[in-house]
This record gives sequence, C-alpha cells and structure tokens, in this order.
Amino acid sequence: MKIVNPVLPGFNADPSIIRVDDTYYIANSTFEWFPGVRLHESKDLVHWNLLPSPLSTTELLDMKGNPASGGIWAPDLSYADGKFWLVYTDVKVTEGAFKDMTNYLTTAENIKGPWSKPIKLNGVGFDASLFHDQNDKKYLIQQTWDHREYHHPFDGITLTELNTDTMKLMPETARTIYTGTKVKLVEGPHLYQKDGHYFLFAAQGGTVFTHQEVVARSESLDANSFVTEPGDVFLTNFDTPDLGIQKQGHGALVSTPGGEWYYASLSARPWNHENESAYDPRGWSTLGRETSIQKVEWDEEDWPRIVGGHGGRVEVEAPKDAIETKAPADHSRHDEFDNADLDLDWNTLRVPFSESMGSYGDGKLKLIGKGSLASNFDVSMIASRWQAFNFDAETKVKFNPFSYQQMAGLTNFYNDKHWSWVFITFDENKGRVIEVGENNRGNYTSYLKDDAIKIPDGTEYVYFRTKVRKQSYSYEYSFDGNNWTEIPVTLDAVVLSDDYVLQTYGGFFTGAFVGLAAVDYSGYEEPAEFDYFDYKELD
Repeated sequence: MKIVNPVLPGFNADPSIIRVDDTYYIANSTFEWFPGVRLHESKDLVHWNLLPSPLSTTELLDMKGNPASGGIWAPDLSYADGKFWLVYTDVKVTEGAFKDMTNYLTTAENIKGPWSKPIKLNGVGFDASLFHDQNDKKYLIQQTWDHREYHHPFDGITLTELNTDTMKLMPETARTIYTGTKVKLVEGPHLYQKDGHYFLFAAQGGTVFTHQEVVARSESLDANSFVTEPGDVFLTNFDTPDLGIQKQGHGALVSTPGGEWYYASLSARPWNHENESAYDPRGWSTLGRETSIQKVEWDEEDWPRIVGGHGGRVEVEAPKDAIETKAPADHSRHDEFDNADLDLDWNTLRVPFSESMGSYGDGKLKLIGKGSLASNFDVSMIASRWQAFNFDAETKVKFNPFSYQQMAGLTNFYNDKHWSWVFITFDENKGRVIEVGENNRGNYTSYLKDDAIKIPDGTEYVYFRTKVRKQSYSYEYSFDGNNWTEIPVTLDAVVLSDDYVLQTYGGFFTGAFVGLAAVDYSGYEEPAEFDYFDYKELD
C-alpha cells in the first residue's frame, strides 16, 4: 500500500498523531467550527475514518462571539495510564498585540468518549501539548506569547510540570527550553523520548509557504538545553515549489508496532490561475491546510530525517505491518436528514446545533432564520468542508419570506468576511426571487439585482446546486429537480482561500465550506425547510 498525500483532504490542520496498540488516531484543529477537535482513526496510515468529535458540549467548549479563526488551535492527543488525554486551546483574540486564550485538559477511557469535565490549565501560549515522561512526571509544553511591542511575540517554548495529584500546573517549574532559530515564529511543540534523549519537534516560519519543522535534542529538560538538529531542516517546502504538497511543518511523530517511524504534518495544495506564476504567488489554498504523512528514518547520529529529503513526497511507503482499513473511496455523501443526530461531517459556527437554530429528522432540516452570515453570534447554518477541488453540491429548500431581510439557500463559506450564496428572498416588485450574493473582504455584492429570478407562483420548493471547479465556481437553480438553469455569475474561488484571506486578515486558518443557511435579520425568525443535501466529488 501507498500513503497518498494528503491523507486527510480539506481543512484538517495541525495534526496530533498517536498510536494505541495497532490503531492510529489523528486530532486536528477546528478553530471557530463546532464541535471542537476533529478525530480520525486508521490501522494502516492510508485509509482514515471520521470519529465523533470530543468537544461536543458547551461545558467543554463555549465559543460564542469568538472571532474567525479563533477557537480551537492545535489540540494535542496523547495516551497514558490507560486513557486518552486531550489538551486544547480556546483562542478569544486573534488580531493585534494580544492572544487571549485558555488551555484546557480533558480525558476519556474511550476515544469516542465520554470526555471529562475540562480542567483549566493556563493561558501562557497556544499549541500546548502534554508530555508523559518515563519517570511518571507530566509536563505541558507550549508556545509562549509576548504582547510587548519591543519583543518578538513568539517567546520560545515553555515547559511546565503538571501536578498529577491536583491536576494543576506548577508555574514555579516553568522554564524556556528552546527559542528556535533565526527563522523565528517557533510554535507547535511536541516532546518525545528515544534512546536516552529528549527530542523536541517544533514548527517555525509561520503556517504559510515559508513554514518548516525543526527538531532539537537534549539529555535533560533543563532551561535552554536543547540543541537544533544540524544540517538540513527536518521538513519544509519553502525550496520545493514544484512539489504537489506545500506548507508542510507543524505536526507530530509516531512509531509503528514494527518500529518504523512516520510524521504527520499540515500541508496545502495551492493552485494558480493560468495567467499567474506558480512561484510568486505560490498559489491559492481553497481546501485549507490538510494533513499529510511522511516516513522518517534516523541517521547515524540518531537524528530524524524525512525519507526522500526535507520536502517529503506525495506518495509514501505504508508501514510493513499495516492492517488494511476499510474507508469510503472519497467523501461524496447524501443526507436525507432522517437520523436523530446530524451526520459527523456537519459543523456549525461557534455553538452546537440547538432548538433555537432549528431541528432535523424525519427527512427534513429546519433552519430558523437568524443573523446574517457576517455575524459572529447567532448564525443558522450547517456546513461541511470542501474536500475536493471539483464537486457538485445540491439541496432542495422551501422558504416563504415576506421581507428582503429574509434569505435562505446554499452557501460557499470561508469566514464572516468571505462567502457567497444562492438564496430565496423577497423583492417588493416581484415577490419571491432568487439572488446570488458575495461577501468579499466584508464588501457585499448582489449580482442579479433587478434581474433577480422570479419564483413562479405556486412553486413550493426550489432546488439549488453549486458547481465548484477548482479556480472558480457557479450556482444553478431548478423548479422541478430535473431541469437546471445556470445563473450567469462565475465567482473566483481565490476569495475562499487561506492565502487570499491572509492578505487582509491574520485569521486565515480554516478553509472553504459548503453549507445550508437561513437568515432573518429582521428578527421575525422566518424558518426554511431543506429536504436533502448531496455532495458529489468529481476529482
């Protein structure tokens, strides 16, 4: 078998990988999307299946009002003492000098839960991970944030001992163990023990095209005792622009039962318009930061090296002892909303789906109109990741607005400032109409205006479809589900890419989603009813 990267396509950033017996688990960041932390499992590192997210209640995670790309940053999954340990960060401020955040710890005996009431750890910095030392001590390792404008904001990697009796950190033990290299922006630390050494894996260079992973080593956990791996950087694509995957860096190490080693990291697959250089700009990452896996070997000096060189490979040899895992061939899916629980691929913004947002089951999804898609508070939307460059997504909706402030339909969404949708709304002259709108850097455009498409009287349902074709996408409508009409609006997919968002906003950490939404900012909460959702990958 071959590992074909990325193994987790679409927005699956900051992987934390572990193995328990013969099963591998990966935990990924989810930022402002609920539920928090995305989990997958595999027995071969090739095929992965989605598991229930651990942070599925507001007791474990309350993100109401969080900014875009706030919320869950770089969770750390580990296994010790017969249970799973999950450290996660809830970031409340993303822009400016401060990164207000809280790090929490929760545990579970089963990966599917239940997960314990969260323990508050600290707010020293993000990307916190838990290290279980062989001497039975436990330590929190984390990036350290410095708000002072005359210091670099990334103030090294801090190690703090956890009192396992009180489950509280001991700040008097805190010390800086590594400050990184002149590349700066050292973050994403994970600590391991091997052959009498402590190995610290850390990301540098920012999670963009200059991203990289470095390794440092020490015989102790003393302050500033770690020495950086000599020679080649461990992993980077800064100087491999032609490789199919880019931005590799932040991630975690895992060993197989047979003693092989692998490293899971974030990555991206940027694309370019035909009139653009493939080097500058390096490209546009509409699928966000995905998870890739590289094979690792240890050199004669006992330093880890990526097999094939520090740029890694798209295709990687699977473990010799891999147990073939059954998983869907792609991420296509059809949802009739028959189940009592929402499908695992659905996400909501900042808060869980609740009765105030709507209901589902018996073949219907009801969404109660709430705030606009530009809101960080009451948004009535469910969405799932773009996981292929080319796909069709389709739905059937019933909606009877009496005001232009009421809208319901199908959306392609990055964050509150970057999205578009096709929707039913009300026009004073035409009655119910179909419109296409786009929010680009917070600037809203109605594309049809006076040419908004009138919905024939007596029409109960309207069908919507979006056709995403890598560099661009469009919308279609139908009144019978068989005869489709393309709306003459072609939208640039760049607007829904990490790299485009980065040009004006520091929170660019997620990726494009496709979803269903209902808006009623008049406050009358007009409901919309969706009959099904279909997502079909064409790659």
